[in-house]
Amino acid sequence: MAHSVHQSEPLIRLRKITKVYGTGQAEMQALRGVDLDIQKGDFVSIMGPSGSGKSTCMNILGCLDTPTAGSYQFEGVNVSQLTRQQRARLRRYYLGFVFQGFNLLNRTSAIENVELPLVYRGTPARQRHAMAQEALKTVGLNGWESHTPGELSGGQQQRVAIARAIVTQPSVLFADEPTGNLDTFRSREIMELLTGLNRDQQITVVMVTHEPDMAAYTKRTVHFLDGLVHSDSSNGETV
Repeated sequence: MAHSVHQSEPLIRLRKITKVYGTGQAEMQALRGVDLDIQKGDFVSIMGPSGSGKSTCMNILGCLDTPTAGSYQFEGVNVSQLTRQQRARLRRYYLGFVFQGFNLLNRTSAIENVELPLVYRGTPARQRHAMAQEALKTVGLNGWESHTPGELSGGQQQRVAIARAIVTQPSVLFADEPTGNLDTFRSREIMELLTGLNRDQQITVVMVTHEPDMAAYTKRTVHFLDGLVHSDSSNGETV
């Protein structure tokens, strides 16, 4: 039994998380007591219809929003009790984000886009440049450093966005519909890239998607319904 001790302490633990918006007649309960564990090295897809609470849950996991009640632990730290500054620090040092719309700066080169999180951290320019170059290489964009988003395909733009998310070497990568704006071929490329990052760099990936064929790439699928976890299942063979 001894070898499984570390497994009992998940990277992320949500207990009885609720989120209420508005008051009185306008009150809306987005989350109604969510329990969820995510182990280090996991690759989880979060699915569910619009309004099921999956995006609210992602925002809480990513420290972009706070729960109304319940406990969120990250590596044993009670996130619910952190100050705004401490949450920002947690985001900056431990979490990476990828969005459906890429969210790149248009008139800025790929490498400068990737360097941005390091600028916020105060990383020296030379080190920043080397780390950004390495991240672009990791996502297969060696040689594209000086191109602006307008000179890149949608798939390449999403690769730049992923490079920007992993340049800080985060513990967790949150991906919100990362293939939502891409065709099937590019979507598969991005999913293979995320699978590789999860496997080779042990980055824990949590991805919101509404596409079952994209969810099939992940190790585990959590379905939300009416503000609760409706089901949580393993996908095929996990290594």
